[in-house]
Amino acid sequence: MLFVTVGTHEQQFNRLVEYMDHLARDGQIAEEVIIQTGFSTYIPRHCKWSKLFPYSEMQKYIQSARIVITHGGPSSFIAPLQIGKIPIVVPRKKEFGEHVNDHQVRFCRQVAGKNGNIIVVESIDDLGGLIKNYEGFISGLPTEMKSNNLNFCNGLRDIVEEIMQEI
Repeated sequence: MLFVTVGTHEQQFNRLVEYMDHLARDGQIAEEVIIQTGFSTYIPRHCKWSKLFPYSEMQKYIQSARIVITHGGPSSFIAPLQIGKIPIVVPRKKEFGEHVNDHQVRFCRQVAGKNGNIIVVESIDDLGGLIKNYEGFISGLPTEMKSNNLNFCNGLRDIVEEIMQEI
């Protein structure tokens, strides 16, 4: 099963929803496709969909999906990373009326360049081939999430200890 989420941003993401529906229609995806369409106006005809799913249902789909495809919102692509899955991330673009600017494109490029554990698709025409060859694309990519929480906590502890010694 493939799970697609476009998040809850109030602008449509018809480009991704329609593309996935057409892949299913044309038989390019043989497995079930479930799409969270958000505020998109395109209605899928060949995929299971809902504008929004309850959080617990979203987590269930992310857990059981072979591939998770998300928009470029951090919480959407962090969810699969937290369970060791490499998401395909299609950033929303201003030119298609999907967002107010192209910050998702810039942010996703940075995350991919720094962490190497998301696959960014900027041209929707590349998505079908990537889905078909997903296992080959993800082989060798790191599945663990890098977190700065420990570094932050250790640094904060050092500051507090230093302050306490001065008192």
